Amino acid sequence: YEGMALFAALCGALGSHYTNSLWLGALIGIATGMLIAVIFAYFVLYLDTSPMLIGLALNSLGNFGTIYMLFLITGRKSDSSTMVSQSFPTLSIPALKDVPVLGPLLNQTNVLTYVAILATIIIFIIIYKTPFGLRLRSVGESPSAATSVGINVKKTQFIVMLISGFLASMGGLFMSMAYLPYFTKNMLSGRGFIGLAACNLAAGHPIGAFACTLLFGAADAIANVAQAFRLPAQFASMLPYIATIIGLCVTGYRVSHVKIKKAKKAKV
Repeated sequence: YEGMALFAALCGALGSHYTNSLWLGALIGIATGMLIAVIFAYFVLYLDTSPMLIGLALNSLGNFGTIYMLFLITGRKSDSSTMVSQSFPTLSIPALKDVPVLGPLLNQTNVLTYVAILATIIIFIIIYKTPFGLRLRSVGESPSAATSVGINVKKTQFIVMLISGFLASMGGLFMSMAYLPYFTKNMLSGRGFIGLAACNLAAGHPIGAFACTLLFGAADAIANVAQAFRLPAQFASMLPYIATIIGLCVTGYRVSHVKIKKAKKAKV
């Protein structure tokens, strides 16, 4: 995820600068992130490479390759702040202005936040309400069973990886064209691993994963507020990752407990 998102973030910011267009810059960023997804899919699906190894390699490429590209293009190794990039606008919904809780949360929010909410709903519909979603779940649960009923497993996996690349690219664009108006080195700061943890905590369910990301986002916000109380910056920065570890421990315990129960029933 981080490799795709970082390349998308860099190329989106630089692309919007050189084309002087928000949408062309976004398309360039998305295309770059999806190219990394194609590379990942090719190595995993057709060369039988370990997903973990190629994932680590692409993450390292994202961390250091973007810095190298940034230096070649701008002469700087830290950020692209010297180049004027386009940013996604914020939306104001008058109907939500006076609504408690939701009003302050959703008013004056970047358009990509609404895109993320909409994407969650669309993915849920695709996975659980369409024939393609049924094939996708069957491939994920049992590739051999899916093959036996005529489903092209590699084609389905390739399509899903492209969709994942698109979503990861959108995350990268948010960082460099919404959260900040420029690219900075390693600006994901481990958020890709937090996203992976959220997916595992939710057992692959899109609504559950969205809820988990809100939890980790809240931990990140608390960390920012904690710095105002003069807590050590290192302690505040740890909070989102501590929340992630606790969540994974709870999920791991729950899964192992279920397995132990099933094993006992099988023995009986």
